[in-house]
Amino acid sequence: QVLLVESGGGSVQAGGSLRLSCAASNDGSYCMGWFRQPPGKEREGVASIYTSSSSTYYADSVKGRFTISKDNAKNTVYLQMNSLKPEDTAMYYCAAGHKYCDSDNWASYWGQGTQVTVSS
Repeated sequence: QVLLVESGGGSVQAGGSLRLSCAASNDGSYCMGWFRQPPGKEREGVASIYTSSSSTYYADSVKGRFTISKDNAKNTVYLQMNSLKPEDTAMYYCAAGHKYCDSDNWASYWGQGTQVTVSS
């Protein structure tokens, strides 16, 4: 079991920025990343990163605006979110797994989530 704790959420105006952090309890995950669930909508993948190679993957809706990165020494993954839009409003969940990042349903472990709200 991998414990994941998110932080950094909050309320910002459109065009603003936030950086989310996800601290993991241990090493060993093959892929880590972020999902989000807007109110009344399905959960969707946002970004992911290989813990070893640092290769990254992004949803089309966030490409060019969001950047995922990691600090292996701290077992921490970050999501830098710039140029935020109201449609980015969602509960954001950190995730970890042992499958390829670009595979379906790669995530096996989930954090409790952190709320991001973007106002117009």
